[in-house]
Amino acid sequence: MNVADKFVKILEEEGIENVFGIPGEQIMPLYKALSASGINHILTRHEQAAAHAADGYFRSSGKIGVCIATASPGALNFTMALATAFKDNIPILVLTGDNELKYRNTDHFQTTPQVDIFKHITRASYNPLNGTEAMYMLRAAIYELKTIPKGPIHINLSKDVLLEEEFEDFKLCYLCEDDMSNITKAQELIDRSERPLFILGAGAITQKERIEEIAGRFNIPVTTTFHAKGIISEYDKLNLGLVGIRSTPRAKYAFENADCIIALGIKASERTLPEIPDNLIHVNINKDVLIGDYPIHGKVEDFLDEIRFKETSWLDDILEIDNEIEIEGLDSDLKPQAAIKRILSRYCDNIIVSDAGSHTTWTTLLKKSVKPRQFLFPGAMAPMGYGLPAAIGAGIATSEKIILINGDGDIQMNIQELATLKENDLDVVVFILNNSEFGIIRQWEEDFYDMEAYQVKLKNPDFTKLASSYGIDAVRVDNLEDLEMILQKDLAGPLVVEVVVESENIPLPK
Repeated sequence: MNVADKFVKILEEEGIENVFGIPGEQIMPLYKALSASGINHILTRHEQAAAHAADGYFRSSGKIGVCIATASPGALNFTMALATAFKDNIPILVLTGDNELKYRNTDHFQTTPQVDIFKHITRASYNPLNGTEAMYMLRAAIYELKTIPKGPIHINLSKDVLLEEEFEDFKLCYLCEDDMSNITKAQELIDRSERPLFILGAGAITQKERIEEIAGRFNIPVTTTFHAKGIISEYDKLNLGLVGIRSTPRAKYAFENADCIIALGIKASERTLPEIPDNLIHVNINKDVLIGDYPIHGKVEDFLDEIRFKETSWLDDILEIDNEIEIEGLDSDLKPQAAIKRILSRYCDNIIVSDAGSHTTWTTLLKKSVKPRQFLFPGAMAPMGYGLPAAIGAGIATSEKIILINGDGDIQMNIQELATLKENDLDVVVFILNNSEFGIIRQWEEDFYDMEAYQVKLKNPDFTKLASSYGIDAVRVDNLEDLEMILQKDLAGPLVVEVVVESENIPLPK
């Protein structure tokens, strides 16, 4: 048994069922081992898509995503997708091949400093020099991805290391170095608080039921970040809605008037907290993102074990505020927001995947989630091209019907993955909103730079013919009536629905 064989055996033991990637010369020993395993390999058409798919795999299911590529030309195609996962703290195991060790730091064919490049967009980038180091690094990576999911972890595997047959393996056991020293100060703040507020991030998803019970019993209002939508149903009166740049009126009022803000598992970016309140208790397993006067480095679960809450009574005052956000054009033929409203109404219980662009803004404003992991989109990095591969990852992870709402610009960034969608026969319905432009860029040009639209108009292909060339059924609509008729049908993927929409400006945050 060589290192590659043992790697795959460990992946199987750890319950890894699916991996995404593309084979190549330097990673071939690992692919030979995969070919004899029970692990399902999903062949994407581009490495960026493989990493986005691994990202969507985790966001939809909570299971570790795995992506694999060969040396430099393959590995470097991961960079955009890994930066996206890194910014959103998505745990992915990233395995790349490399030339033999003797070619490190040389100008040999397909040799680049992969570890030096990846260390800026991963939680850790390992470069084992022998089989024993490779075993340790894999064990450590899987442990951290499962127990401290803070982002991708990369292991760079030289071909000669993968082929080694002399190595040691061991069981890894070590503890997370938490720092709960501020727990007493946090408890004192909560004890004297009359107007507490929860802000929930994606790091709190695993404690959904417990948080629901605490918030309900003690009448504590809840707000969420984009990626935590649905931890408490958005139809529940306790859930005030999004906080931050897209804040609802109730969430904005609560944030400004709370005397104790308990932030659980949030990254605390400027999109969530435009300013840092002095009454912020911030709990996160990633000490690098902690802010405020009451930072607590540890798991949300452990924090909830230690803290006592008390009954509050300010929710009724908050509920007197009208929480509706006025959105114009919801019944106009054919505004993008009108189309998205109808798609979301038809598929209100499905996983919705979005990309980056104006359609994501409309979807964020209109989508209400009743449980977490129902709305996937690339938050802090927001690259175009995320949607289709992420929807594929979600489909592989859940075997559910996945609804992808994409723009005409986004879809063409990774449109080759229609082949992967068809090959795996996934129940993914792809809605392409076609306005023949990069809409947000045009809006910025016109509104902020006082210029005519420049280099934003798109001469698009016939998306229905393009989808058909991949063997995928497709239909095109250009009015609300036809869209509504289509949505009345029992749509099953793989399917592409092109929706021709008007150019429209998004409402900007106030």
